[in-house]
Amino acid sequence: MSFADLGLSAEVLKAVADAGYTAPTPIQEQAIPFVLIGRDVLGCAQTGTGKTAGFTLPMIDILAAGRARARMPRSLILEPTRELAAQVSNAFETYGKYHKLSMALLIGGESFTDQERKLDRGVDVLIATPGRLLDLFERGKILLSDVKILVIDEADRMLDMGFIPDVERIVGLLPRIRQTLFFSATMPPEIRRLADAFLMNPKEISVAPPASPAALVAQHLVTVQPHDKREALRRLIRNEDVKNAIIFCNRKRDVDILNRSLVKSGFNAAALHGDMPQSKRTETLERFKEGEIRLLVASDVAARGLDIQGMSHVFNFDVPIHAEDYVHRIGRTGRAGREGRAFTLATPEDGRFVAAIAKLIGKDIPTVSLEGLGSAELSEEEGDHRRRSRRGRGRKPQDRGRHEAREPAHRDEPRPEAARRDQPHHPPRENGSQRPPLRERARPVTMDPEGKVTLLPRRDERRDEDDSRVVGFGDHLPAFLAHPPRIARG
Repeated sequence: MSFADLGLSAEVLKAVADAGYTAPTPIQEQAIPFVLIGRDVLGCAQTGTGKTAGFTLPMIDILAAGRARARMPRSLILEPTRELAAQVSNAFETYGKYHKLSMALLIGGESFTDQERKLDRGVDVLIATPGRLLDLFERGKILLSDVKILVIDEADRMLDMGFIPDVERIVGLLPRIRQTLFFSATMPPEIRRLADAFLMNPKEISVAPPASPAALVAQHLVTVQPHDKREALRRLIRNEDVKNAIIFCNRKRDVDILNRSLVKSGFNAAALHGDMPQSKRTETLERFKEGEIRLLVASDVAARGLDIQGMSHVFNFDVPIHAEDYVHRIGRTGRAGREGRAFTLATPEDGRFVAAIAKLIGKDIPTVSLEGLGSAELSEEEGDHRRRSRRGRGRKPQDRGRHEAREPAHRDEPRPEAARRDQPHHPPRENGSQRPPLRERARPVTMDPEGKVTLLPRRDERRDEDDSRVVGFGDHLPAFLAHPPRIARG
């Protein structure tokens, strides 16, 4: 089947041919005809299967007839991350170049003024992240009462990032009569509940088993001790024929640490995570796409939506905590009919995460060993390994024994300091007498209006007194309050 058989207009078909595509993917083949006739669609397909073109191509034809009004977009596409929103924006520019559709991209990190200016002119296609869209709505800069088509893309990622309450609020602001397209790579029960609430008699499309990895990706698992992970990664990069690669870490802090380590070792690497300014993120991605950067150390912000042509490798420096993220990470390679390779570095404490991935994809990940580095046995017990990793975190391997030797052999044994706890802590004077404690040398005092000083009992001596309650400044009146105020005259 060709794109011409799907009912698309001649202008869209020409744009698709200019982009170099000749045959639709399964998700495009099944989704486009139903979108064109105005039917709600619930699509579930693995990453890299062409979901974006599955809704952008028919939307261009639908929106070709009509005109947008100021601050009232005609269609809305919700994306979980800025990178995904930018990817969809690029798709509309590519496939809609023979149409005169206006488009606005609302993402964080960009100027409010520029985005408001586009909305004032009116847009046919509005692509936004939930947070920035609600910000502009609360400022009164946008009205959602004219949205005819709603697209919720990567819904499972929205769920992972905690955006579902925002999405539900946005949907509540839209007209009830609309066309809704709901796409997700996986379909957990929470996503199914949302689909039932947002869609009306949808056409369900599933072109692959949920969360199945791309068939052209060769998967490998390397088990090492925690202190050998960086060396294992460096050896893999040197031994493999790496054209370009993404290296995934679970935490943003680890992204920066690993990036500095690779750069120090002489590798051409750069970092990408959600805490970076949007301008820096965009610049880094463009340099990576142009081949100026060979290794991109990233968080899961790069796990979806990035379509880097010919990416040869993906390295999971950290085993993902959520098994579904593994599928999305390795889906960055092995795209468009090309083969790819994915390596995952696992430590003993990652055993239960590796087991969850194997259960999700329906098979074990083949294990490989690196010469000169000992392998490690994975354990699905979380407690002991996690406690040891937290206790030894931040210490060099050779220093751990020295730190542990300082601890008492048995917790029930008193520490040496405890045996001297009852002895005075003040040093003796030069004449040999003990220096009295501070509480024996200092007592509270008060002064009456005539200047007479009176010693007051200490706090511990007043505990058993019946009239020891505190009122105002206490049981005595400060001397400065006893003098009458001076009134300036003249």
